[in-house]
Amino acid sequence: MLWTKWLALLLCWGATSGEQQADERDGTPLEARTDSRRQRSPPPVEPLDFGFVPAAVYDTHAYYEPGAIGILFHMVHAFLYVVQPHTFPKDLIVQVIQQNMGGIKIEEWRKPENVVLLLQWIYYEAGFLICAALGIFFVVLTPIIGMCFCVCRCCENCGGEMHQRQRKNVDCQRGFYTASLIATSIFIILGVLIAYAANHNVSAQIKSTRRFINTNMRDLKTFANNTPAQIEYLTAQYTTAKNKVLSDLDNIGPLLGGRIHSQLEKEVVPSLDTALRMAGAMRETKEALENVSSSLEVLQEGTGKLQASLSGERASLSNTLSDPACTNGAVSPTCNAIRSTLSQLGINADFSRLPDVNHALANVNTVLRTDLSNIVQKGYSSFNDTPKLVKEQTKNVVSALPRVKGMLDKIGTEINSFSKMFPVEASLANFTIFLNDGQKKIEAYYPQIDQMDFYRWIGCVAVLCMVVLVLAFNILGLLCGTCGYDKQATPTTRGCLSNTGGNLLMAGVGFSFIFAWVLMAIVTTLFVVGGNVEKMVCEPLANRQLFKIIDTPYLVHPAKKNFLPGMLFQNPNIDLTLGSMYRDCYENNGLYHSLQLETMFNINSFLNRTVYNKDLAKVFESVQVNLQDITLLEQAGRDNLINFANSGVGQVDYDAYLAEVNKGVTLVDLLTFSTDLEAQADQLPRGALENALKGHASSIRQIHREQVVPMEQAMSTLSQSIKQLQRMSNDLPVKVTNILSAIDAAEYLITHNASHVIKQETRAYTQSLVGYFKQYTDWVKNSLTVEVAQCKPISNMVDSMEIVACSFILDSVNTFWFGLGGCCILLIPSIIFSTKLAKYYRRMDTEDVFEDSPYSDTLTRFPRASAPPSYHDS
Repeated sequence: MLWTKWLALLLCWGATSGEQQADERDGTPLEARTDSRRQRSPPPVEPLDFGFVPAAVYDTHAYYEPGAIGILFHMVHAFLYVVQPHTFPKDLIVQVIQQNMGGIKIEEWRKPENVVLLLQWIYYEAGFLICAALGIFFVVLTPIIGMCFCVCRCCENCGGEMHQRQRKNVDCQRGFYTASLIATSIFIILGVLIAYAANHNVSAQIKSTRRFINTNMRDLKTFANNTPAQIEYLTAQYTTAKNKVLSDLDNIGPLLGGRIHSQLEKEVVPSLDTALRMAGAMRETKEALENVSSSLEVLQEGTGKLQASLSGERASLSNTLSDPACTNGAVSPTCNAIRSTLSQLGINADFSRLPDVNHALANVNTVLRTDLSNIVQKGYSSFNDTPKLVKEQTKNVVSALPRVKGMLDKIGTEINSFSKMFPVEASLANFTIFLNDGQKKIEAYYPQIDQMDFYRWIGCVAVLCMVVLVLAFNILGLLCGTCGYDKQATPTTRGCLSNTGGNLLMAGVGFSFIFAWVLMAIVTTLFVVGGNVEKMVCEPLANRQLFKIIDTPYLVHPAKKNFLPGMLFQNPNIDLTLGSMYRDCYENNGLYHSLQLETMFNINSFLNRTVYNKDLAKVFESVQVNLQDITLLEQAGRDNLINFANSGVGQVDYDAYLAEVNKGVTLVDLLTFSTDLEAQADQLPRGALENALKGHASSIRQIHREQVVPMEQAMSTLSQSIKQLQRMSNDLPVKVTNILSAIDAAEYLITHNASHVIKQETRAYTQSLVGYFKQYTDWVKNSLTVEVAQCKPISNMVDSMEIVACSFILDSVNTFWFGLGGCCILLIPSIIFSTKLAKYYRRMDTEDVFEDSPYSDTLTRFPRASAPPSYHDS
């Protein structure tokens, strides 16, 4: 057991997490830590890849499928369930063990509590006791009845008289006894075959047992050889965590600076974004003012030209309507209608009264001489240089990297030294030698086991030959009697073959009496032993009820709670049970978890000295960062924003502009006017007046095309620009004030409150470094739980022993007595039918003779005894 203790000591070193150590080092109360975690979850730690622990491959498959003989096994199990239908008496066994720890004393059983236990045990064993009593009764009475039967026949009773009465149903009785004996013999043959199959199965499975022994030994060697490599792999993976920590320390600027930048950008970047958007709004304002100025000039100039063109066209059209032809009675209404619309040829919108925007445009141009976008971009650059600034201010940490590397290397050395503190490899090597020697010793017993199994096989075959001998007499008697039987022959004249058949049947009866009680004694003994072992050991072992008995607290000793840890570690108070260990090993978990070694070895102090090193923590705590040199917006940018707010853009009379823009260029749509004029001209008689009016309509269309359309385009541009300026200038001073306030707040945060953010992110950065070690310790613990020293061979050994003892041997033994017991019971009807049938085959000494009656005319036949005729010469 020494090697298991060394292994346990080594396996325990990695089973811990670093949370407790880190909390103890910080000295923070538990309630405060819990509350802080609720407020802010810990930063995510980059997962490390530690690879895969070298896995052990075990060869044993502890599973057994009996095949066709399994049907017989199920029959035996069903029979035993009928004999013993009660559930496993776990509580009864526990009480018996606990009340008889000092040994079984006869006088103790007189106590009432022990009498109750005895009665409960008798009730549980009632089926076996009844069957055993019947078996003993059979063993005792069979030879007595046989002797009495022999004496009775010698006195010419019990069928011993060599005289057979003649009856009319002789053939029917003989046929019934023959069929009954044949059926009985067939069932006896089946019993012999069942017993022989079970006997042969034992020999066959004993050879299979060698395979289980070899694979289990091989698995134990694999376990012993693979465990040191797995432990070495665990210790080697500390380098992964160490290299990651060194890499993060070497890149402290981008990492820590990036963390600080990410926290501050929530306030800083939005304020700079608004300033940058305002710089774009300045340029858009300038473009809009330029569009307003140019559009206003175009509209003012176009308005004058259009006014002149429309006035000339109105005067010319008036002169045309003054033609004498318009005085004609049929033409006069049309001319008057045209004359009444001349007043519509005029200007509607008057842009000459609108004020210009040159003053505001000049102010905006002055503002734009300062490139606000460039100033804001400098603020972005200054803020984005936070990682670089952190790197410059943490040179002391980077310069301490060699010292940190030395600390981490020392930690790795301590871990390796701890793993080599115990001679695990030597112990496991000795264990492997022990396994090899044990396997050789076991293999040395193979010839003796084979020899003993051969003797056992011969003994069982000899027992079966007793039954086969009776069967042989029965079968030969049936064959001789049936083949030699002659219906015409009288009982005294039966042939030799028939007589031999009867004698063989009686020989079978004699051997049945000789062997039956011996066979039943064997059956009863095997039944009591094999049946109880099946019900008390194999079935509880299969459903793990047996483990519950062993794991019962205080079963072995009133002061020792658990049996297994008391035996392995001399500490019975550990909550370790055989059932839990078997389940863990069956699931192929690690021996560390299965034996619950974490309850025995406290390695927190070891990890405090190694992974969670205080000197290393001081290096992390020495990080100091100052961000007061960051400037988000220069004074020129602030002045630029203020000047833009006071540029006069918000003082423009946008309502006056929109009022004129919303008017049409002319009082009437010139295209509609010209179309109506042509339609009215078509109503006049053809002539000079019609042609003149159509000429005027064409001139009006030309005015619309050349003068009105460009003015409408300029009005559209003016409308869009005015609306854009009105939207941008709405509360412009308030917007600028809000931008400056946001930038001031961000700069105040960087200047005065950044220390809190820096401490917070520095702590988070330190926690991420510690988190790499925590990942390592958690990975070690998980590996020890499920991957290192997987104890599947232990559960395989238990299952293999169960298969060998219960499935290979006990099931076959129980099937053997089941078949042999059936043969013993069937020997009783075989004796009866053979005795009855022999009377019809044997040659009798006397027979019934019929002769005529002298007392009547009717011929009456009276039987009388007569000797068989004599064939010797007189």
